Amino acid sequence: MSVYFEQDRGWKYDFQFKKNRYQSNYYKTKTEAKEAEAKKRKELKSPILIQETPTDMAFLSLVNHRLDYLKAYRSDSHYRETLYLAMRWVKEWNITMCSEISSEDIMQFVLKRRKVSNYTANKEIRYLRATFNFGIKKNYIKVNPVEGFEMLPVEKKIKYIPPQRDIDLVIEHATPDVRDYLIAIRDTLARMSEINRLTWNDVSLTDMTVTLYTRKKRGGDLTPRKVPMTSRLYDIFKQRYKNRRKDIPWVFWHEFTSSKTGEKKIGPYTERKKIMRTLCKKAGVRYFRFHALRHASASVMDSNNVPIGSIQRILGHENRTTTEIYLHSISGSEREAIKVLEAESKKSLSKSLSKNQKGL
Repeated sequence: MSVYFEQDRGWKYDFQFKKNRYQSNYYKTKTEAKEAEAKKRKELKSPILIQETPTDMAFLSLVNHRLDYLKAYRSDSHYRETLYLAMRWVKEWNITMCSEISSEDIMQFVLKRRKVSNYTANKEIRYLRATFNFGIKKNYIKVNPVEGFEMLPVEKKIKYIPPQRDIDLVIEHATPDVRDYLIAIRDTLARMSEINRLTWNDVSLTDMTVTLYTRKKRGGDLTPRKVPMTSRLYDIFKQRYKNRRKDIPWVFWHEFTSSKTGEKKIGPYTERKKIMRTLCKKAGVRYFRFHALRHASASVMDSNNVPIGSIQRILGHENRTTTEIYLHSISGSEREAIKVLEAESKKSLSKSLSKNQKGL
């Protein structure tokens, strides 16, 4: 069907002619979209008016195509983050054709966002650049107005990683279900999204392993990796499996009201942002989020001389350099290096004092 309706957007046409794809902006009625499609097809079939492959579209259409792609091929968090930013972009450019958006327009927008912070402005640059590059790759547009933009300077800080005692306090203050959830993240070094999508088919109580799936890998494929369970996590999953509802596949799930239909539904979690702020406040510790558990556990392993290759595989990183970012402990070799410096400084000071005493 070449004419179709999208919720909260309207009617549009989308068809192929001689291996080229043609699509419209959104129309209020189906009739308008069909008339526009008929006119376009007539133009294309006319020997005089045959056009080249379309290389421009409304910015709103480009954003919608990008979001559709991310929803299908990338992680939920990446999709939601882009959606959040895109709502601001659309207020700026909406149905403006992409070719009419200049580098100067982008720069003025980035400078406005810089008033929040340079980090915020850089994020806009990265995501806008990716959106326009997507349009070029799909042959929707020709030019990326963000190309060549340099990132603004930012003050890089060492990421706060909570000490194990603070993590224990937070877990103690959690409800039984949330406690299980936090221990699952802590003991598998998983991303929150990986635990959210975890099903009982991914849990093997027989060989004490958990299979985690992520879309962080290159290409966007949902890639699995197996992680061994701790004895503590085994006991938790064994009990949850015994008490599970057989009609629900997820290990962690909740009942919620659909924002679209108002119906009561059951499904996996997507975000649980408010929990950690509440728990940290109750425990009387500095605020940290779920992802900090992943960093903390990786640092514990590193401090106890676990090979970085093993940590990398458990974290599910393709590159060792990414794993190194997670390791916030000071290695033994670094401590030894400082000890050498200290010893040499003491020798030098001792010689200096000896000379001074002889001079007296």
